[in-house]
Amino acid sequence: MFEFSRDLKRLLAADGPRDGLTGGDASLLEILDLRLLQTETKAGDIAAGRVSARDPSQRRLDAARIWRELARRTGDVLALRRAAQSAEKAAEGFKREGRVRGWAAARLEQAEAAMLGADLFGDDGLNAAAETALREVRKSAPSCAVAAIAWGRLARLEARQVLMSPDMKDVLAAIAAFDTTILALEGHLRARSVGKTEVARLRCDRAEFLIGAGARLKDVHFYRDAIAAMDKLAGRLDPTYEPLTWARVRELSGGARAAIGELHGHIEDVAQGIELITEALDAAGPDHSPLDWARTQQALAFGLQSLGEASETDRAFEHALGAYERALWATGDQPALTLRATLAHNRAGCLARRAELAADVGLLDEAVDALKRELSGLAPGANPVGWAVAQLNLARLYEARAELPGSHGDERGSAVLALSAALDVFGEHGLRSLSDQAARGLERLTVPQAAAS
Repeated sequence: MFEFSRDLKRLLAADGPRDGLTGGDASLLEILDLRLLQTETKAGDIAAGRVSARDPSQRRLDAARIWRELARRTGDVLALRRAAQSAEKAAEGFKREGRVRGWAAARLEQAEAAMLGADLFGDDGLNAAAETALREVRKSAPSCAVAAIAWGRLARLEARQVLMSPDMKDVLAAIAAFDTTILALEGHLRARSVGKTEVARLRCDRAEFLIGAGARLKDVHFYRDAIAAMDKLAGRLDPTYEPLTWARVRELSGGARAAIGELHGHIEDVAQGIELITEALDAAGPDHSPLDWARTQQALAFGLQSLGEASETDRAFEHALGAYERALWATGDQPALTLRATLAHNRAGCLARRAELAADVGLLDEAVDALKRELSGLAPGANPVGWAVAQLNLARLYEARAELPGSHGDERGSAVLALSAALDVFGEHGLRSLSDQAARGLERLTVPQAAAS
């Protein structure tokens, strides 16, 4: 801790770097809390716009990275737009100067901004644009570190496509692509042309894919592979200097352990997973990265819900709902985020499952009434996506209510109407993941009826 305090004082010293706290070193961004990061974005813009700037194209690229990190932590669309604009200007400058590697780095940054936009707002068109940029980077500078990073981003994009309809052969090929890219990046790490957090990020992407594959294929081996990789990686990271990366590593490890416990009905594994996720929450709070904290709260909610399922303990569901509430609070400033919609939908599912296990119709009726009140305060024209998400959640509660004793008989039809309305809005706005959720719900509700008739 003493070492960290000394280094931070050096960064904040009056005679320190003129161009912000990090001096253009993106690896130092993790130690800045949100307030300092916002200050850093302004410093980055000033450095890039200074007439006497020694390398304006590089300064614009540095500024783009800072703006992207701010967007990643907050979901601020303006910050994301500034990141994309700065990266575009940097690419134009490097191209004019004939600096191929600089252009490749700026083009990679454009791809990073596009992929982040897809993650935050569910626009798959941005992933397509990112893929084009990444392939250009690979072609233009095939032997440099930037190309290896681009290769890793392509592996991540392709792996996500595999998870849409996982086949064991495709899953193994995706894992091999990650492993090959990690090996290449580690070579650049030894040459000090990339930082260790860059390699750690790719290892986390691989673990996230393994966990997704384990969930879809119900294969515990994928979970165990992810746990082994994350536990090994945690030993290489310092939570003082890499708090966000370390927190993600612990969250992934904890989530995989909880998933194994849920798969086998082992409460001890679920509890161990929850403990690791709690460690991740302690590493960096909402004042450091609101969205990272919200995602970890969601992982905690998953673990607690699994604990409730395995132990049939209502208190666990109560705590899971509290975790969802905290995550929704952290995302409250950005209602258009896909994460916020997912949190609201999963919270509705948690409410429904709690009522189902307790066979308590009153719990569901209270939740339905609360959601109806929320809907009455939403104007479809002013906030169509928020209105559609509320409809999606209401449908989930109606669906659960239809399965419990004392059903009025019209809940299933009400759920279909809500899902149809939500699907129309999601389709108009190009929100594929939310459209898929609504479509799956309609399939669940309509296929049994069609088969019965």
